[in-house]
Amino acid sequence: MYVPSSFAETDLKTLHRFIEQHSFATLVTNADGSCFASHLPLLLDRSEGEFGQLTGHLAKANPQAGQLQSQNLLTIFQGPHAYISPTWYESEHTVPTWNYQAVHVYGSCTLETDPGQLKQILEQYVDFYESVQTVPWSIPDADTDFIDSLLSAIVGFRIQIERIEGKFKLSQNHTAERQQKVIKALQQQAGENQRAIAARMQANLHQNGNDSSARS
Repeated sequence: MYVPSSFAETDLKTLHRFIEQHSFATLVTNADGSCFASHLPLLLDRSEGEFGQLTGHLAKANPQAGQLQSQNLLTIFQGPHAYISPTWYESEHTVPTWNYQAVHVYGSCTLETDPGQLKQILEQYVDFYESVQTVPWSIPDADTDFIDSLLSAIVGFRIQIERIEGKFKLSQNHTAERQQKVIKALQQQAGENQRAIAARMQANLHQNGNDSSARS
């Protein structure tokens, strides 16, 4: 990923938090000169290795299941994004652009086919995503024979993260005054993505001591 220094996010805790908040990922492999991608949720274990480990599963019928082992994989985590109009800067010599946040993870993969380990992976998924529900569902709530039949149709995997890079493009290449104008314009838009980018731009300004609203 092309990451100009002004947009680079290198803090590992920040990158890990981003992955956990945007865990629905794009997993990309390259086999025989052809790329293949799957869209799926992945769970992060921060404690494994230097950069952490991702855990996931695919249907055995998915062709990508046969491309995972020992590959150098790319996993993309995409956050909010929004179009930026040059009129918002109220200045000459500006052009349209797009603000966004993305994290790319590179690593090698090992497969997990043991039924017990597969079931544990599913339980981790369910516990993570059901934790926000008023009445959480859990694997033990389901029929055992039904769950066992599902296990035979999936392949689990673990990706050891070898490199991780973040690009948080939030107009940092413009002055704080211009950034505030963009934030104000984004806050007036109707879309959820626009408001999310506005909030993250404001937080970034505050973190770097350029938030005029915090000083007033």
